[in-house]
Amino acid sequence: MGCPPPVLPLCASVSLLGGLTFGYELAVVSGALLPLQLDFGLSCSQQELLVGSLLLGGLLASLGGGFLIDHYGRKRAILGSNVVLLAGSLSLGLAGSLLWLVLGRLAVGLAVSLSSMACCIYVSELVGPRQRGVLVSLYEAGITVGILLSYAFNYALASAPSGWRHMFGWAAAPALLQSLGLHFLPAGAEETAVYKDLIPLQGGETTKHGLGRPRYTFLDLFKARDNMRGRTAVGLGLVLFQQLTGQPNVLCYASTIFHSVGFRGGSSAMLASVGLGVVKVASTVTAMGLVDRAGRRVLLLAGCTLMALTVSGIGLVSFVVPMDTGPSCLAMPNATQKTGFPGGSGLPKEPSPMPRTRGDQWEPVLSTAGKTKLPPGARAATATPLPALSVTSPVSPDSTPEHTLLRWTALICLMAFVSAFSFGFGPVTWLVLSEIYPGEVRGRAFAFCNSFNWATNLFISLSFLDLIGAIGLSWIFLLYGLTAVLGLGFIYFFVPETKGQSLAEIDQQFQSSRFSLNFGHRQSSPGVQYSRIKVSAAS
Repeated sequence: MGCPPPVLPLCASVSLLGGLTFGYELAVVSGALLPLQLDFGLSCSQQELLVGSLLLGGLLASLGGGFLIDHYGRKRAILGSNVVLLAGSLSLGLAGSLLWLVLGRLAVGLAVSLSSMACCIYVSELVGPRQRGVLVSLYEAGITVGILLSYAFNYALASAPSGWRHMFGWAAAPALLQSLGLHFLPAGAEETAVYKDLIPLQGGETTKHGLGRPRYTFLDLFKARDNMRGRTAVGLGLVLFQQLTGQPNVLCYASTIFHSVGFRGGSSAMLASVGLGVVKVASTVTAMGLVDRAGRRVLLLAGCTLMALTVSGIGLVSFVVPMDTGPSCLAMPNATQKTGFPGGSGLPKEPSPMPRTRGDQWEPVLSTAGKTKLPPGARAATATPLPALSVTSPVSPDSTPEHTLLRWTALICLMAFVSAFSFGFGPVTWLVLSEIYPGEVRGRAFAFCNSFNWATNLFISLSFLDLIGAIGLSWIFLLYGLTAVLGLGFIYFFVPETKGQSLAEIDQQFQSSRFSLNFGHRQSSPGVQYSRIKVSAAS
């Protein structure tokens, strides 16, 4: 028998490269949209169509991808999604019309959504309890790195002829590398026994594969059998609170907060955007180091608490230092609209509807003079394009020390909010989702919850401007703070700790629990014993 491949490094590369591709595809459109507007004469609605096509593809994949993951296997689903992504990148790179751009973005949305679900499940099943948290969270870290790389490519290729074609084309590189790494990994946990250096991964789960393993259907997710209804409640609760705390819309308003504290030039706003990205990367890396030590519940509780405090802080500051909230996507690319409206700045308003990202999904773009930038965001992915909020008619500047202090307080709250999401809901939601369901139905259950993530983000984003008109921006932020408090209670009472447990042990924990109020306090079972798998010489 030949030397086994380095399984853990390969799993890490699959997770990291999958997240990098996801983050890059989500953010690259922010830099490509301006040259696309010039080359194709895109109107605001056409820009929204282009941005939203990726979101539509992601939603469709989350609705039907679970069956593909469970029926054809995790590895094949990832490889298939990479083929679709390459086809979408080719369509984008060679596009000569809006139709081909939309089709390319739709294909890319399908690919990254399917891959994000399959990668998290695949890695969680291949590695042991002690490594699972780090390696699954590595996907979220890859998303943040991909977003920062997209910033760099956008900046480097902005002045190149047809630079947007290269921006879209480079997304194929990490997908190809990921496919190469997958070639050396097993198709699933049941095949890991052939790798004698791989420690028993799931505490006996693989030994149950076969006739003795219980079978589940999609409808079982809503039944009392084995507490599947309770697991679905945990999964849906996490993805709903992840979005209802307002993360995409708070980031959408980031440009106004930057503007209010003095980031008014294009380069200054770019620096502030990159600063958000650096904060997100640092927080995600911190979460990776703590998720298997402190535990999932601790990170979720700490992150949700900090989110409640910081988003409420932004709301309270905006009571004292009001900020303009008008949508900026009003100008047509052919500049037929007149500028210099009464009370306006006399400058053309910038068309910049942009997406948001799962988490780990989508992020809205920061509206700046000359260039739009996408602040890094949550995973997987999940929102519709929003008109970027304008600062073209800012409130009269107030140079008093008190107002300056309040504006910087708002900026610090924004940074802390992004950080809190990035070590709490951002990575941990998807880690928990990859752990709590039986392997037989894990792909469909993950996809079902992910579809609610996309749909909720879409609803929250579309209702943002209407809510501003109805109750005002300050009350929206305070409402997000209240939602975070409710999410804190949900996590405390209903989300179990899965640190240090095999997938089989997590399954047993759910089967023995019926959501009593002390369910959240239930600690993981004693230490997991590890030993090498012995493989006969005949193998």
